[in-house]
Amino acid sequence: MNERDFDLTRRGFLDRVLAASTGVGMAAAAPWASAAAAGIQRGDRVRLGVVGTGDRGRALIQNILKTKNCTVAAICDSYAPHLARGRALVPAGTPSFADYRAMLDARGIDAVVIATPLDLHASQTFMALDAGLHVWCEKAMARTIADCGGMVSRARAARKVLQIGHQRMFHPTYLNARKRAAAGEIGTITQVRASWHRNKSWRRPVAADATDRQINWRLYRDRSAGLMTELATHQLQVANWFMDALPTRVMGSGSICFWKDGREVYDHVALVFDYPGGRKTIYTSLLNNARYGCEEQIQGSKGTIEPELGRIYSEDPAAVPALAQMQCDVAEGKKRAVPIGGATWFPELPVRTPGSPLGWGEYDETMLQFEGFGEAVRKGRELPGLLKEAYYASVASLLGEQAMDSGRALEWPRDLVSV
Repeated sequence: MNERDFDLTRRGFLDRVLAASTGVGMAAAAPWASAAAAGIQRGDRVRLGVVGTGDRGRALIQNILKTKNCTVAAICDSYAPHLARGRALVPAGTPSFADYRAMLDARGIDAVVIATPLDLHASQTFMALDAGLHVWCEKAMARTIADCGGMVSRARAARKVLQIGHQRMFHPTYLNARKRAAAGEIGTITQVRASWHRNKSWRRPVAADATDRQINWRLYRDRSAGLMTELATHQLQVANWFMDALPTRVMGSGSICFWKDGREVYDHVALVFDYPGGRKTIYTSLLNNARYGCEEQIQGSKGTIEPELGRIYSEDPAAVPALAQMQCDVAEGKKRAVPIGGATWFPELPVRTPGSPLGWGEYDETMLQFEGFGEAVRKGRELPGLLKEAYYASVASLLGEQAMDSGRALEWPRDLVSV
């Protein structure tokens, strides 16, 4: 697979990306993607009702409108300014509601898309399932581990699709990276280093017709776990996926060390997740320095994959002979010091080799996951493996919060719902 395979505009995830990704390892690495590729056909579009038309909800609407098997059939938000902005994105005459129950009672939809604050996810999922609807819900799944399990159990009992918004599982770069890791290209994976660093307060201005808890819900403990549920969930899913395992325990430290503005959630977290065989995921997230941004480093005995950057690196890249390098320097008119003698020890600085590309797609993978969801709804069957990945990622993020709060290393729960 090379960059040409990913030279896509709108020719389609189903038609090109997975076709380029087929072969040994893909079904095991991403069974949901393989199942989606086997479907997608034109015909009646799956009718989605979107609840929550804030920034994220509107981004989802824009991606749904790009799909070829889904449509936005209704929107809902209890905050009038957000609802008005949502209306501007959908065709005139699209039903809009200020009350979620009213949208469910009105019928006319096949599934619900939930893009509301975290503490509402479970109750809104339960209501949709009870109304006979399929559910696509933003990550993290819910505010508590018990509610995450409850969502899985209720969906299975209702025989409805429950899909969680982990778009990296539909990203061509990540799919290619996972396939190559599974094929052994970077050797035995023993550590994942992941971070999501920003330099902003995460606090939004509050209009006169709203409350701080309504707009800045991410900063309140009863509504969110902050960095752990809004950011870390993404990368813990990636770590579990590449490790092909679940953590055995987690330890960590969290603090409010910079933004002293009355928030209740940590603005700086550092955690270590242990995996079988002594392997580890090291995760950090903070809100006052963006130098290292959002990244994952999948580290194996033979190489490293950095999927956010779309690169794969070898631990033993082909060396350029010194004389050949000197010849190139002379030809290009470059001057550099020639090492004749010096210190006997040099620090082991980061390797600066360019690596090789993993490919990149010219679209938002959020659109691709909705095409997969649309196909799952049409067939009445969830995409295999997808909910399991999402559930364990949410559990890991919430367990990490508990470990930081308690100041103790916590074992992976043994009473989780079977997925």
